[in-house]
Amino acid sequence: MNEIKQPEFKEMMLTRTLNAPRDLVWKAWTDPNMVSQWWGPHGFTAPLCQLDLRPGGEILIHMKDPEGGVNPMNGTYKEIVTLEKIVFSSYIAFEMDGKKPAAEIQITILFADKGSQTELQVRALPIKVDPELYPAVEGMEEGWTQTLDKLTAIFA
Repeated sequence: MNEIKQPEFKEMMLTRTLNAPRDLVWKAWTDPNMVSQWWGPHGFTAPLCQLDLRPGGEILIHMKDPEGGVNPMNGTYKEIVTLEKIVFSSYIAFEMDGKKPAAEIQITILFADKGSQTELQVRALPIKVDPELYPAVEGMEEGWTQTLDKLTAIFA
């Protein structure tokens, strides 16, 4: 049986300048009530958002798609530098034919003070991806772009 070789996924990097001071943008990433207002692509909501913001702490966000399906995203915080950096591993799993293919993505969020604005950089590096989830990972940039659109709109 031939095993499908994992593609060489590149690190995704998106940068946005937000019309808010860094402490407020930091809060948008660290306060579950604020995260639930913008997390997920267009049309998605985040009815459940639990953040244990410390190295080793867990993150759990349920994204509800427009059809009402719930897409859980869980992970573990790796590094927290207040007002500067958040690093976490994001684990994605989907049921397909009785098995649960999975992906692990390392997410790095960088916050840079730009006076009354904040430069935000989001990096996502696939670590391990089961073959069934290759299309989801290949669409990750579009999902993050839409998610950051929603975050940017909060501060518009």
